[in-house]
Amino acid sequence: MTAVHLPQPTAAPPAPDPARRRPTRQVRVGDLLVGGGAPVTVQSMTTTPTADIDATLRQIAELTAAGCDIVRVAVPSQDDADALAQIAAKSRIPVIADIHFQPKYVFQAIDAGCAAVRVNPGNIMRFDDKVREIAAAASAAGIPIRIGVNAGSLDQRLLARHGAATPEALTQSALWECALFEEHGFTDLKISVKHHDPLTMIAAYRLLAARCDYPLHLGVTEAGPPPQGTIKSATAFAILLDEGIGDTIRVSLTAPPVEEVKAGIQILQSLGLRPRQLEIVSCPSCGRAQVDVYRLTARVQAAFDGFPHPLRVAVMGCVVNGPGEAREADLGVSCGNGKGQIFIRGEVVKTVPEAQIVDALLEEALSLTGPANAQGGTP
Repeated sequence: MTAVHLPQPTAAPPAPDPARRRPTRQVRVGDLLVGGGAPVTVQSMTTTPTADIDATLRQIAELTAAGCDIVRVAVPSQDDADALAQIAAKSRIPVIADIHFQPKYVFQAIDAGCAAVRVNPGNIMRFDDKVREIAAAASAAGIPIRIGVNAGSLDQRLLARHGAATPEALTQSALWECALFEEHGFTDLKISVKHHDPLTMIAAYRLLAARCDYPLHLGVTEAGPPPQGTIKSATAFAILLDEGIGDTIRVSLTAPPVEEVKAGIQILQSLGLRPRQLEIVSCPSCGRAQVDVYRLTARVQAAFDGFPHPLRVAVMGCVVNGPGEAREADLGVSCGNGKGQIFIRGEVVKTVPEAQIVDALLEEALSLTGPANAQGGTP
């Protein structure tokens, strides 16, 4: 008999190596470090009127529970600025004040105890004239400044020179403002150069990364609703983060801010830049499926919402390839003929009626992650 030589399994492509991260200066935002090799953080922004302190704090609490690391609040009015002290004092995560148009709110945000201030030079009249005072106040308080350049509010002088919000124009704007702060000895800076087009945004961040060592906040501005906005952001972030560029991220969605946080966390987990938590692996369904895969997956997702342990759970619509296709899952189900085969790491352990699938998965998940398995670590 002729020997059959099976191909050797192909190793999975390596995740981005944290050691390949672009070397940057490091700043402190509240109790978090940004840049300088610190973990990439996920940010979002509240949608409530900041002057409504209770509503804003409730939304910050929701974002915190979802895993948000840093939150930004808008400060377009005096009432909003007056609310900052209470919000910063009561938030469990660092609060960044987002300042447009009125430089006086920068000083009020610093006095209020905000963890950082984001300024948009293109929207603040005569901003350059205020840099010395802002640098002195921020330095005395020990907080960083994020220079947030947006394509939609680029300095008119640069627009005239470049004809559009090109990568070069965005980069030049950011570095010009950095140079003004540097003249006054202030270098606790973060930079963002956002654009709605991912390719333009990627080019701008590459230019910026080559010309400075400040930590960078990544964002595709005005990315749109899901899934469009999620896909645009994930595409840009994955390319840049794989090149070692990026220290904080925000997935800017036309959606509740909690959805931004969930998307950001998933992006970092997918790139190996954040420890894996619960992950649902599910098939797209096909003509072989003998169960409503969409409905079953939604029920499993709801049942495992908030599950506190890292676990990969697979939901497969048929028994043809289910366990094999999801062999790397910790736990899963393959469905057919009104039943579900429950498997653990590719091995079938029991068969249950379709109506009991979700309960059976939860039972096995608790068994895998319960006290008896705690010493052995995560599955």
